[in-house]
Amino acid sequence: MNDTGELASVSSAADSNSVRRQRTDIRTRDLINQAVASIPTLGLQRAAEFLATMNVPAEVAVRVLVYPNRRRAN
Repeated sequence: MNDTGELASVSSAADSNSVRRQRTDIRTRDLINQAVASIPTLGLQRAAEFLATMNVPAEVAVRVLVYPNRRRAN
């Protein structure tokens, strides 16, 4: 049995994960932008609570709120 097709698909999936893609989730983008913009007036805690309430994944919320240099440029 030849598994080269399966290996090729795994390899291409790994390659595509390393490439930055354009955001497709516009709703999450807008929520994050709103939370980030509110940090100076409301604070980090309130921004985090807002994102949690809006069901933004915790991993994403932490990345954008705690590590600003890891945000996407677009």
